[in-house]
Amino acid sequence: MFPYPSGNLHMGHVRVYTISDTIARYKRMRGYDVIHPMGWDAFGLPAENAAIERGIPPAEWTKKNIQSMKEQMKRLLVDFDWDREITTCDSDYYKWTQYLFLRFYKVGLAYQKEAFVNWDPVDQTVLANEQVSPEGLSWRSGAKVERRKLKQWFFRITKYAEPLLKDLDLLKNWPDRVKQMQANWIGKSEGAEFEFLVSSHQKNIFNLKVFTSRPDTIYGVQYLALSADHPLISEHYIPKELHSTVLTLAEKIKQEQQSVSDSNVGKTKLGTYTGLCATHPFTNEQIPIYLSSYVVSDYGTGALMGVPAHDERDFDFAKWNGIVNENEIKKVVSPVVKVVTENESKVFTELGVLTDSSGPYAGMKSEDAMKAIVSDAEKRGFGRWSVQYRLRDWLLSRQRYWGTPIPIIHCPNCGAVPVPEKDLPVLLPTDVRFTGRGSSPLSQINHWVECKCPECHGPAKRDVDTMDTFVDSSWYFLRYIDAKNNSLPFAPELAAKLLPVDVYIGGVEHAVMHLLYARYFAKFLYDCGMYRSDKGTLPGNGEPFKVLITQGMVHGRTFKDPQTLQYLKREEIDLSDPSSPRILVTSAQPLITYEKMSKSKYNGINPNEIISKHGADSTRLHILYKAPVSEIIEWEDISIVGIQRWLNRVWRTVCSVVESNDTIVKEFEGKWDMEKMNIEERNIYRALNATLKEVTTSYDATYSFNTTISDLIKLTNQLVSTKVALGTDRRLSPVYHYAVRTLVKMISPMAPSFGEECWEKLNGAGNSVFDETWDEFDENALAVDEVVCSVQVNGKTRFTVKIPSSAISSPATIESIIQSSPGGKLYLYEKNDISKVTRIIHVRGGKTVNYVFKK
Repeated sequence: MFPYPSGNLHMGHVRVYTISDTIARYKRMRGYDVIHPMGWDAFGLPAENAAIERGIPPAEWTKKNIQSMKEQMKRLLVDFDWDREITTCDSDYYKWTQYLFLRFYKVGLAYQKEAFVNWDPVDQTVLANEQVSPEGLSWRSGAKVERRKLKQWFFRITKYAEPLLKDLDLLKNWPDRVKQMQANWIGKSEGAEFEFLVSSHQKNIFNLKVFTSRPDTIYGVQYLALSADHPLISEHYIPKELHSTVLTLAEKIKQEQQSVSDSNVGKTKLGTYTGLCATHPFTNEQIPIYLSSYVVSDYGTGALMGVPAHDERDFDFAKWNGIVNENEIKKVVSPVVKVVTENESKVFTELGVLTDSSGPYAGMKSEDAMKAIVSDAEKRGFGRWSVQYRLRDWLLSRQRYWGTPIPIIHCPNCGAVPVPEKDLPVLLPTDVRFTGRGSSPLSQINHWVECKCPECHGPAKRDVDTMDTFVDSSWYFLRYIDAKNNSLPFAPELAAKLLPVDVYIGGVEHAVMHLLYARYFAKFLYDCGMYRSDKGTLPGNGEPFKVLITQGMVHGRTFKDPQTLQYLKREEIDLSDPSSPRILVTSAQPLITYEKMSKSKYNGINPNEIISKHGADSTRLHILYKAPVSEIIEWEDISIVGIQRWLNRVWRTVCSVVESNDTIVKEFEGKWDMEKMNIEERNIYRALNATLKEVTTSYDATYSFNTTISDLIKLTNQLVSTKVALGTDRRLSPVYHYAVRTLVKMISPMAPSFGEECWEKLNGAGNSVFDETWDEFDENALAVDEVVCSVQVNGKTRFTVKIPSSAISSPATIESIIQSSPGGKLYLYEKNDISKVTRIIHVRGGKTVNYVFKK
């Protein structure tokens, strides 16, 4: 995933780029054509803030940061294909973002409607969600943020809700938690929609549609609940005497739903009677209608059935607001089998059997009752089956300067008119003043706003909003395959050949927004033919990413004063004894935790300092070794010396091989003949191939680089210790030389400069290890000469004995070896009478044998 050009790499960047570079280098050694590109997600709010605070144009600030980060990436030894570099704020990129927007617009997937935004009444500007504090205050002016309705642009992502959900099943190589997060975000609910006729002052005024996933509980409805944004919550419908109460509470609920996290929305019990009632479609009863904080407008119809007997939330709301007494609650579903428990809940939420309170459906099981109830409602014209999604359309308008201009012209005669493709890109003007106040900066540039309508050629105005930066990042991976194309965003035949992306790497924090939007873009472009070629279409319904690796965050060591709990800077800590840090002023031990790196916590780590101190290779290996890819790393560089010692051992081993260059194995074809090896060589060859198999599997599929490094350290230790066993002629062993060369190859994708140095030492200048072919492991070498067999007596392990692998399939031979061994003589003859054995049980292919004696 491409980065935002903030100006400095952090340790999270080091981790993700080390992972990607390791995989890319390995795949090249396996003979693959590899595209390992890099680009910059360069639009966005920070650059605009920099323009306000520093007086620097956003483009200048961004380009300076890009150059700085590119230099840091080179120090990290990341081998990116810079010929494919893209920058989203360059016009030759955002031209095609505008082009793709128009593709969406022409088929009705991009549209305008009114939507609520965060409005700063002091600065007179729209705020992004991240500019609003948890208390609902503007980040800059400190004013209480208001909610205003403005005309905004949307992408109709809801049209793709079902394929986005269903095709998660195709993503076999995605983390389950990411797929679950997307499924929850899409939030599919299957159920029914019923219509309740709303009346006021004996006059029918509204046909209220209510969605429910439990149509079998329709006879248990005792109130209806509306969201604060529902059309009925207005002066037009609410009785005058309740205007103030209802509308004031509605505004309070809206503010609450804006300021709390998604996980807390709906947990409050705020509500009030609206003065309205609705007629129950089955019973004709009058049902009171309440405004409720637990109903949200962006789910279902914004109206829910209140069934206190069969929904915990409905029960709490009804009790809190005094809608019904507990003894008045209608129980319309009961368990199939009544089970009395000590703490039996007053609310039954499971499927069951309908009670006598369910009218003509009494006695039916819930599943059958749902079908019958909805079928009858359909026949009578007030109900139907329905599917609802939590997913809402994507609001992409931003009232900011530093983003892709929306290529629409507003004409008083023709309405919204798309900019002709020949006139793309709509360039961002450069003569902009940044104050952080007032409307969008673009709206203040009259010579840019004023234009001619492409259709009637009369006076018109450009759209002054820019696009959400998620639009830029929803298709950038497609541009990588054809980054210099001047006539299309990318060539369809190249897309058909190269997509989907084989491996996509980035943080799990992008599991919903970015990844969902990228899937949406890819599926739309697939459907409209931009992936197609003469050879047909891509498999996978246009899914853009085959394998997804989500790396964990990197946390930094954090120091706090034990008395004040204030964060301390590193220069305030005595680290002369790394195992026992002390506060310089007080000599007290600080509180030490690992937390997300942050300037305010003084726990950020500059990768340049680590690389300067320890080297890029050691830094890369250390960050891969600290934890599995998906888990959080608690960064410290104390233990990096262990990695450096290992590399030194490898280097000394390489040098020892070079000293006898007359026997270096420079060419190897076919398999080694283990019958011609001595025992030490056989052990080396077996260990080498076992390691090669594990490392290859890791690079190919599991990406468990921490265990890969552990395996390579073990192999190194065996090579070092085996030198002694091989005696004075150890350097004459071609097996040993082959093992050292293969070890260097296996290390090289993770530690490229060290690998090159070792390879040059072995082969002379001009030879790159990355031009070498990856070795295939020898399956025959993995077969062991002997198997250790555990011998049990009446189920208890008493001793072990080595069985030749050639005898492992013969129970009689195994028993003969066991019984003639010292352990067998002791436990089967001296301490027991073998003639009293009733059974001999062989398990695990002869690796365990249990002798069962009469008791």
